Amino acid sequence: MTRSKELQSFGGTNNHNIKPYTATSIHVSELASNPKATKLFLGSFQSRSASFKHTFLNSASLTNSFPIDEDVFDLDRPTQGFASIADAIQDIRNGKMVLVVDDEDRENEGDLIMAAQAATPEAMAFIVKHCTGIVCVAMKGEDLERLQIPLMVNEKENEEKLCTAFTITVDAREGTTTGVSASDRAKTILGLASRDSKPSDFKRPGHIFPLRYREGGVLKRAGHTEASVDLAVLAGLDPVGILCEVVDDDGSMARLPSLRQFAARENLKIISIADLIRYRRKRDRLVESSGVGGTRMPTKWGPFQAYCYRSVLDGIEHIAMVKGEIGDGENILVRVHSECFTGDILGSSRCDCGDQLGLAMQLIEAAGRGVLVYLRGHEGRGIGLAHKLQAYNLQDAGRDTVEANQDLGLPVDSREYGIGAQILRDLGVRTMKLMTNNPTKFIGLKGYGLEVSGRVPLVTPVTKDNKRYLETKRAKMGHVYNFDLGVRFRNLIDDHKKSNENVEPSNVVN
Repeated sequence: MTRSKELQSFGGTNNHNIKPYTATSIHVSELASNPKATKLFLGSFQSRSASFKHTFLNSASLTNSFPIDEDVFDLDRPTQGFASIADAIQDIRNGKMVLVVDDEDRENEGDLIMAAQAATPEAMAFIVKHCTGIVCVAMKGEDLERLQIPLMVNEKENEEKLCTAFTITVDAREGTTTGVSASDRAKTILGLASRDSKPSDFKRPGHIFPLRYREGGVLKRAGHTEASVDLAVLAGLDPVGILCEVVDDDGSMARLPSLRQFAARENLKIISIADLIRYRRKRDRLVESSGVGGTRMPTKWGPFQAYCYRSVLDGIEHIAMVKGEIGDGENILVRVHSECFTGDILGSSRCDCGDQLGLAMQLIEAAGRGVLVYLRGHEGRGIGLAHKLQAYNLQDAGRDTVEANQDLGLPVDSREYGIGAQILRDLGVRTMKLMTNNPTKFIGLKGYGLEVSGRVPLVTPVTKDNKRYLETKRAKMGHVYNFDLGVRFRNLIDDHKKSNENVEPSNVVN
């Protein structure tokens, strides 16, 4: 087989001869516990299937096995129909407003947002004309404390649907009359934005509604409060933002179709909070070393070095298992593995997670150089353990893994790989051969600036318990399973049986 034809045999959806996923493979537990099976598996790298070893450990570029538009890798690319975050930041920097919409499953609304230090009577008049009139100013907690502006109610007593952190209302003490006019509101907002203001500069109550920004911004809370401050900071301005909800002519909340018309009519940039989150994730430091690293970690697959990292957003700890020397960081064999308590720890056969984890560790050990990043907080593709068990009940009632999540009102896959990318970068990885069948993971890592020089498929057993799950991931989530590789496993086993009847690959399943 020529090199080009060999790569085509791993070609995923472009291979029209692919059969349903019933490939035969060696169970990873056989590799871990049965020396004869391990010898059989690793022997395949050194004898009959030299190209097999080449594909797994020394592949050039297998990225074409995912038929993905290269533009998808660009996290700065806006969602269709929206302006880029960079363009919106420039408008904020220039004192203009932008229209920011949140998720359809959240408020499904649009707010006019601008930097507070750019407030003018004209801007306030425009906002009051087209919005609810409840003009809010998002501020950091430290500034609210400096100005002695407390919350209306504490967090436990907050009954607002999204727990928006309203403070008591204020007006500027000097230079205002009733506090409600456009010029009065602009005066109050400029006072809130000034670093020189004092608590005595404001009357309480008033007509401006300060809001307490949650540290971490849209990465912690995907709200307009956080978006307004984040945009101001990204524009190089003081961390204070104006926001007000846009309404239709009949006074009802404006939704996306009318918001688009409004933005076009008023020549305003319209952006989504989801795009702002991606923009920040690409640039912010999301993880830090816990100070524990290089710990010797003997495993059943071989010795590794363990490094611990902590998310700066939620404090969750993640671990990286490193084999050998990273060196120049080029073409490192990498697996970014999502936590799965049921599969990884309990050995559940409802998924392929535990098998993939073991196979990835086995392949890294065989290569002598590689990294496995274990991301916690990804249970059930991000929905959590309890919800995953609920989804299993729905699957037993006939729903598939995608439908079950949707029936529970949960995302199909909410995992995010920026932390994994930053861990790899901190370890010195520059380019990698990524072990995955999942195009979302491929996109997620490449989108954070890591170069994926090749894709290494992970072929694990199909059982009666996970067959429908795997088929659903392929049909509805774009996962690529390389069935020719499974045939190759079967051929290796058949050939070995003929040459050595003493080895019985007992954990081979159809």
